[in-house]
Amino acid sequence: MARFCRAGNGPDMLPAMVAKPGVAIVGPGRLGSALAIELSRAGYRVSELVCRQGSPSGSRVRKLARRLHARLSFPQTACLDAEVIWFCVPDREISSAARTLATRGPWRGKTAFHASGALTSAELGALKRKGARVASVHPLMSFVRGAVPPLKGVPFALEGDRGALRVGARIVHDLGGNAFSIPAKNKAAYHAWGAFASPLAIALLATAEQVANAAGLSPLEARRKMLPILEQTLENYRRWGAAGSLSGPLVRGDAEIIAKHLEILGPISGAKEVYLALSRSALRLIPVEERRKLEKALRD
Repeated sequence: MARFCRAGNGPDMLPAMVAKPGVAIVGPGRLGSALAIELSRAGYRVSELVCRQGSPSGSRVRKLARRLHARLSFPQTACLDAEVIWFCVPDREISSAARTLATRGPWRGKTAFHASGALTSAELGALKRKGARVASVHPLMSFVRGAVPPLKGVPFALEGDRGALRVGARIVHDLGGNAFSIPAKNKAAYHAWGAFASPLAIALLATAEQVANAAGLSPLEARRKMLPILEQTLENYRRWGAAGSLSGPLVRGDAEIIAKHLEILGPISGAKEVYLALSRSALRLIPVEERRKLEKALRD
C-alpha cells in the first residue's frame, strides 16, 4: 500500500485541538494494532502504520492497514506526517526507535507517546530535543494475540510534558478510557502492580491447572470448571474488596486442612511454594481466624 507523504502544517493547530489529530502507530503489534482499531472507532484518522521490514506479522499488518485506509511503511520510508506519533514497540526498543525516527522530518509541534507501563517519557528524549512534546500513555489492560479488548472504562497512566498530557488525556477520553497521572518515579511500581493483576494471575491459574491434574482433571477441564468460582471471586472483590472476599480454610482458621494441602502439593513442581507465598501474604494483609495456628502450619 504505497502512498505519498503529505506536506502541511497540521501540527501547528494541535494545541488548540480544533479537530481530532491524525495518529501514526510505530510498532503495530498486539497493543499497537488494538489501539489503532480503537482509535479509528473513536473517529481518529490512523494515517500510518510503521513496522519492521520482513516482520513475521507483515501480512496481518497489511490487512490492518487496508482496513484502516492507512499507509504501511518502514522506519526508513516512514512519512510521520500525523500530528501524534504513538510508539508501541517493545520497551527495550523505544529509545532506539525514537533515535532512528528523529531524522524523519520535522518534529517541532508534534506529540510523541510511547505505550510502556514501566518506562518514562525520557525514552523519547531524542524527539523532545527535536521539539516534540512527549509522554508515556499506557493502558492498564491485557493485550493478547487475536483479541481487541474494548477500552471503555480502562485506566490509562499518563506521564510526561504538560502539552503532551493534555493531548493524551483528550485521546483517552475519546477512547472511553480514564486518564490518570503517574509520577515518573512511580512507573516501575505501577507496572509491577499491573503484573500482579494479569500476567502473574495467569501464572497462578497455570499452577492451579497443575494441581487440578493431580485431582484427575485435564487442563481444559480445569479451566472450564474453574470459571464459575473465578468469576464469582472477581465479583466479590469488586463489591467488597480483599478483606470481604477471602474464603476457604484460611479465613476459617482451619490449620489441619492447610496441612493436608501442603502434603499433597509437595510432589507438584512449584505448587507448594506458590501456595505458601500466597497464604503468608493473605495472613499478613487480610483478617483471619486462628492466625497463630495458621502461621505455625505454614511454617512447619
